[in-house]
Amino acid sequence: MAHRIPFNKPYVSGKENEYVTRAITAGEIAADGRFTKACARILEERFSIPKVLMMPSCTAGLEMAALLCDIQPGDEVILPSYTFVSTANAFLRAGARPVFVDIRPDTLNLDETLVEAAITPRTKAIVPVHYAGVGCEMDVLGEIARKHGLLVVEDAAQGVHAYYRDRALGSIGDLGAYSFHDTKNYVAGEGGTLSINNRALLERAEIIRDKGTNRQKFFRGEIDKYTWVDIGSSFLPSEISCAFLLAQLEQLEPILQRRRAIAEGYAERLAPLERAGLLRGPRVPEHCRQNYHMFYILLASEAVREGLATRLRQDGIQAVSHYVPLHLSPMGRKWGYEDGSLPITEDLAARLLRLPLYFALSASDQDEVCDGIQSYLQA
Repeated sequence: MAHRIPFNKPYVSGKENEYVTRAITAGEIAADGRFTKACARILEERFSIPKVLMMPSCTAGLEMAALLCDIQPGDEVILPSYTFVSTANAFLRAGARPVFVDIRPDTLNLDETLVEAAITPRTKAIVPVHYAGVGCEMDVLGEIARKHGLLVVEDAAQGVHAYYRDRALGSIGDLGAYSFHDTKNYVAGEGGTLSINNRALLERAEIIRDKGTNRQKFFRGEIDKYTWVDIGSSFLPSEISCAFLLAQLEQLEPILQRRRAIAEGYAERLAPLERAGLLRGPRVPEHCRQNYHMFYILLASEAVREGLATRLRQDGIQAVSHYVPLHLSPMGRKWGYEDGSLPITEDLAARLLRLPLYFALSASDQDEVCDGIQSYLQA
């Protein structure tokens, strides 16, 4: 169904066609060409990441992270239920049991105060998800991980160019994954990364990424031929995708500032409704810098959320809910979870509505969205 004001519209900065054409003309359309390397270099330098490996998706990055964590059947991984299915699937595929922990009512991030109680002798990793580009409490989670000898894998799919205590999300844990799906701030259609922040994992990461071979050593002239040395897969993106992405990454700051203006516009327009107790907007701790990935509102109930979404849809405006909590999904219930297992997650997921937010969203569009919200809530 077409909407006059869609939820998302991917932004094209201007050089995407030029860069893609250059890649095709040069005959470099496979993996790890000049555009792939340029994207990795920008991310490494801008976000102080020791090594960025470009991936075909964030899902692939998380799957490779699970391999690097040496997940074995019967291991456990702690994560929030309020996340995309890939966060759990990546570790489940490797044999781990997902252990879901409730979220904080302010940021909707993993509640760090509940993590330690969920650790057992089988726990292998903690996987914080930076919801809406707002950082989890990484200092606390890092301390818990060190105390128990666990790895930390950041699902920073929504966190590109966002910060926790001036450290880029995705650069803090042992490993971190970004997404460049076309719903994100910076897009490649499909695409992602794996950040290798723990240097002890770097050599094996290169091998796993390149089909379990030591081919990268061969390319650097360190060996005279390469061979199969470990498990692996083809975690390599197309050069064409990275050519498109490079144009986006060159506009990191302008894209951020435009999204910030839109988010602040929503906050200002909806402030009277928040003061009246009719909705609540996002919360960002002072020590976090968000990237304005989304602007959501929390309504009084699921019925109000659904009624408002329907009214906006009738007016040609696409506002959408977000995740069905994983612990309440058919797969989640296989692990013994049931209604009431994670009360904060269940409550907030039922009341959350995401508003349109994209580079080309105009002030008049925002006025129309907010007028529709006000009209429904104050009827």
